[in-house]
Amino acid sequence: MAENFTRVAVTDDAAGLLRTLTAQHGRLMFHQSGGCCDGSSPMCYPVGMFLTGPGDVLLGAIDAGLDDPIEVYMSESQFEYWKYTHLTIDVVPGRGAGFSVESPTGMRFLIRSRMLTEEELQHFGLTRAS
Repeated sequence: MAENFTRVAVTDDAAGLLRTLTAQHGRLMFHQSGGCCDGSSPMCYPVGMFLTGPGDVLLGAIDAGLDDPIEVYMSESQFEYWKYTHLTIDVVPGRGAGFSVESPTGMRFLIRSRMLTEEELQHFGLTRAS
């Protein structure tokens, strides 16, 4: 059986909030912030509100139990620093980032990361930096 290798995932709690937010705002997407203003928060927007360009990398799409998966992007320059990691979008109590749709909910999205396994590195065509 083939393994399903991904660069991004979502916790059950975050998926629940994403279902609520999708009902309010329509289809959503994430862009992993580059560290300005809101630190390194994953910013969640209605599709079309934040425009990606040729300098953005599609990390993958998360399944939050919706009809459409939610795409997750990061700037290409930031991806160079994060390419050896797997990211999981989670949610915790707190004030969300200023323009991210969860801001008024009293919750905020955050990224949990781990290093890619040897099998994941191989799948993505990477080797461990020495």
